[in-house]
Amino acid sequence: MSRIHLLPTQLINQIAAGEVVERPASVVKELVENSLDAGADKIEVGIEAGGIQQIRVRDNGSGIARDELPLAVARHATSKIASLDDLLQVRTLGFRGEALPSIASVARLELVSRTEGEPCGWRLVVNPSGETDAPVPVAHPQGTTVTVADLFYTIPARRKFLRAERTEFGHIQQYLERLALSRFDVQFLLKHNQREIFKLGPIFSPDQWGERVAAVLGREFIEQALEIEFSTEGMRLWGWLGLPAIARRQADRQYWFINGRPVRDKLLTFALRSAYRDVLPGDRQPAVLLYLEIDPRQVDVNAHPAKLEVRFRDSRWVRDFISQSLYRALGESRPRGDVPTEPRSTADAWKAAGYPGPPGGQVNESLAFYESLHPSQSQSQQFPAQIQEQDKAEDAGRPVPPLGYAVSHLHGIYILAEAEQGLVIVDAHAAHERIIYEKLKSQIETEQVVRQPLLLPVKVKASPREVDLVARHRELLFQLGLEVDNIGPETLVIRALPAVLAKADAERLVREVIAELDQCETASEVQSSVHERLATCACHQAVKAGQRLSRDEMNALLRELERTERGNQCNHGRPTWVTLDFQTLDKFFHRGR
Repeated sequence: MSRIHLLPTQLINQIAAGEVVERPASVVKELVENSLDAGADKIEVGIEAGGIQQIRVRDNGSGIARDELPLAVARHATSKIASLDDLLQVRTLGFRGEALPSIASVARLELVSRTEGEPCGWRLVVNPSGETDAPVPVAHPQGTTVTVADLFYTIPARRKFLRAERTEFGHIQQYLERLALSRFDVQFLLKHNQREIFKLGPIFSPDQWGERVAAVLGREFIEQALEIEFSTEGMRLWGWLGLPAIARRQADRQYWFINGRPVRDKLLTFALRSAYRDVLPGDRQPAVLLYLEIDPRQVDVNAHPAKLEVRFRDSRWVRDFISQSLYRALGESRPRGDVPTEPRSTADAWKAAGYPGPPGGQVNESLAFYESLHPSQSQSQQFPAQIQEQDKAEDAGRPVPPLGYAVSHLHGIYILAEAEQGLVIVDAHAAHERIIYEKLKSQIETEQVVRQPLLLPVKVKASPREVDLVARHRELLFQLGLEVDNIGPETLVIRALPAVLAKADAERLVREVIAELDQCETASEVQSSVHERLATCACHQAVKAGQRLSRDEMNALLRELERTERGNQCNHGRPTWVTLDFQTLDKFFHRGR
């Protein structure tokens, strides 16, 4: 082996550049973050040839003093930290002092800056060797302009890995749009090849932040998202939570900011998936824009060279807070008197419709109703009359409820209901599916599952491992409403099912739940898997397409849907209802009102 020796400074910088400077967008990221740390509220980014030819970032920040310009391009020189304590509670976007020297080692770099009170600005050019000449005076407003040209000209091999100009610029634009969502008070201007791409003016009122969100992510996102805010000791979570209706196959619409820093983090992704577990299938990704504010001492932002990933001191505390908060927000989604894009609490929905609260209190008849969807002859004859008398007593003199009153069951699939704002169309299967699932889940969480003993217990042949799983998880199965015993080394007997799943195939249900238990290692995995299985069972038990409902049955379903958490979506994330308001209907028929 060769003898140990010190590496040349230029090579050290180029090695560091390999971690910090991946593509033109990486350079833009480092320079713009420096501008924000300098207090700039106006940032202009000019790009030529996708950033390969030139990148220029100009800001109106505090600037760099003449005698500090050479230090700005020296390794590990920074104004942002001075001690280990500073490093443990970083409050700035950049802090390592590696960006500018790393960039200068792989591109041509020029700094021009002016601080407050100085008569002129000063320009510093970094030579390819990393050395600098003395700064020279130039005309320049307060702030800093950094020009980076001929990226990777010193490492031609790295330049070959760059993509097409359009692709590289796309990464730059995507980064700046993401950053613009973290600093509403800053003006961002982006140009490419001398053409203005976007200009986002500063917005200082929180009530108007949604306008910038709409400008960046589109009007559909802001219209189909819940605006949320939750706080606990030491943390605040706020932002916009996209409804399942705008979920995507990719996670490209998940924007996370921690103390203003754009991040991608596996813990945050896990917490997000957990929050959406009841409303999205596994192949769909929610769209969110979320901000987490946390004590800087509780998060390590130095876990990744590009500072895109973070590490929490107490990851479980953070994960549970995020997951439970978002889960609660989605759970408050209820039908209301307009399109299902901004769900609110049950009480708010009913008050908006003119009720002091949900009419009739708790639905004592609901179980009888859902059993009546597969009724015996006597039940089928008795039930409609009871509901009809109740509706007359409760609805007399009341305003029209949020989902209105049913007028028809179209092709045995869609319930058409007349509401004050127009026509409400409800997917009966999707609505019933959500109602069954939420009812069973609520019973499980409160340990009040209603069990239905089987008239004839079902014997099931099972493997020794399956019998062992039942023995180990018997208490959990009982909490789920499943009464299962082992009566032999390879035989199980099913004695009861959850009442809301009483019509299910008992053997199939138990085998599927056991299979889920066999794949899980932690309690959270067990809970998630069991909920997913129950959602599937609810789908199987819901009223089927083509199964005609009477008007009383349809109205009972509408009233129950209005009381159901996450009632706007079925268990697979599809909407349960939509509204055609009078304005839309009038457009169809060219009517004026």
